[in-house]
Amino acid sequence: MRNLVLGLCLTVLFVLGALVSFVWTPYDHAALEIANKLKPPSLAHWFGTDHLGRDILSMIMVGARTSIAVAIVAVGIGIGLGVPLGLLAAAKSGSLLDEVIMRSNDLIFAFPSLLIAIMITAVFGPSAVNAIIAIGIFNIPVFARVTRGAALSLWTRDYVLAARVAGKGALRISVEHILPNVTNLLIVQGTIQFSLGILAEAALSYVGLGAQPPTPSWGRMLADSQTLFMLAPHITLFPGFAILLTVLGLNLAGDGLRDLIDPKLRRGAR
Repeated sequence: MRNLVLGLCLTVLFVLGALVSFVWTPYDHAALEIANKLKPPSLAHWFGTDHLGRDILSMIMVGARTSIAVAIVAVGIGIGLGVPLGLLAAAKSGSLLDEVIMRSNDLIFAFPSLLIAIMITAVFGPSAVNAIIAIGIFNIPVFARVTRGAALSLWTRDYVLAARVAGKGALRISVEHILPNVTNLLIVQGTIQFSLGILAEAALSYVGLGAQPPTPSWGRMLADSQTLFMLAPHITLFPGFAILLTVLGLNLAGDGLRDLIDPKLRRGAR
C-alpha cells in the first residue's frame, strides 16, 4: 500500500503539472531570452534557464504533456490490438491461428521500439506521431502475451466449462467470462507499459526521432544540454529528475496495484 500511495503521489504531481501547463506556465516555454541564458535556479526561474534563455520549469511542464500523450496513445494501441489477439490465441490454443499470432509477436519482439522508430522515420520522417506508432507496435505483443497467458488458465475453470455446455461460443465466452477476469492484470501491465512508454519517448526524442522543435520534450532537453553539463548542470539534472521520478512513480503505482489486486501477495506480505 505504501508503494501505491507514493507512486500515485508522484504520478499525480506530474499529471497536474501537464494539465496546468495548458492554462499557465511561469514563462512562455518557447520564448528565447539569450541575455538570460544558463541562469542557475533562483526565485525568478525556479529551475533556471537553458542555453537559449528558456525557462526550464515551463519546458518541463509542457514536455510532460508530450510524454503523457505519447505514452497514453501507445498503450492504447497495445491494448486495443494486443488484448483481442491474446484472447483469440487463447480461445484457439494449439491451433494454427494461435501459432501464427504468437510467432508474429515473437517477430515484433525481435525489433526494439527504437529500431522500429528508425525504420518508420526513415520513410515518414521524425515526429511524435511516428514515435507513438513505434512504441504502440512494440506494446502489441506485450499485451497479447499477457492476455493469452492469463486467459489460458481460465479456460479450464468450471464456470467456463459451464458456459460451453450452455452453448456459448468461444467469442462470447472470451468477452463475457475471460476478459473481465484478466482486466485487473491488464491494468497493472498497462501501468508498467505507461512508464516504459514515457521512457521510450524520452529515448526517441534524445536521438531526434520523437517530438520535434518547438514542442518541448524531456529527452531532447537532455540531448541539448549534455555538452553543457559541467558549465550548467541544472539544465541536465531537472529534465533527468523529471523522467526518473515519473517512471519511478508509475512503477511504484504498478507494484502497489499488483499487491492490492492479488490476494496471494497481500497474504505473503503479512
